[in-house]
Amino acid sequence: MMQKLWQRKLKLNYNNEVFDILQFGSSLIEGKEPNDMDIAVIYNKIPVKEQLEESQKIKQQLEKLSEKPIHINSYDLYSFFEKSNFAKESILFYGKSLIYRDSFAKRFGLIPKIQIEYSLENLKKKDKIRFNYMLSGRKGKYGLLRLYEGKLLNPGLIEINPEFEEIFINKIKGFKINFKIRKNLLL
Repeated sequence: MMQKLWQRKLKLNYNNEVFDILQFGSSLIEGKEPNDMDIAVIYNKIPVKEQLEESQKIKQQLEKLSEKPIHINSYDLYSFFEKSNFAKESILFYGKSLIYRDSFAKRFGLIPKIQIEYSLENLKKKDKIRFNYMLSGRKGKYGLLRLYEGKLLNPGLIEINPEFEEIFINKIKGFKINFKIRKNLLL
C-alpha cells in the first residue's frame, strides 16, 4: 500500500534553513509493500550537527503521522548533488515534497516521467487485442492509461508517472513481451 504522506497538508515545525522535506523510495510506489518510509531533509548550508538535530525533530513529528517506521536522511543542497550521494537519483526522480505537496524535481523545472517501449510482434492476434484492452479499457471499464494518468505516445511507447511504474511493469510482464524502461526528467 502506498503511503501518501506527501499528499496530506502537514503542520510540521521545522527550521527556516530547511529547503525541503521529501518522501521517496518504495513507500511512494503503487503496488509495493514498503517496510519503512524514506524521508530526505534538504537544508540550505548549515552545520552537520544542526542538520542532524533538526532532522530528528522532524522524524519525531512524522512518526506520529505514519504507520511505518521513518528512515531519515539529511543533506545540504551542496552535498545532495555530489557524485558520492547514491540516493540523489531516486530522490530527484521519485521524491515528493511534504512541504509543497508535489514532485521535488518540479522545484528545478523538471518533470519526472517513465517511458515504456514494448513490442507486440511475437504475440498472437488475440493477445495483442487483450494487451490493447489492458491499456485502453473495454466495455465501459477504464484501462491502465486512464486509471493511472498514462499516455500512449506512439504504438509501442507509453509514458507514465514514476509512482505507477510497478503496476505497469507487472501487467506487461504477464504478456511475456520484450520491453524497455527509460526514466526521463523532462523540461
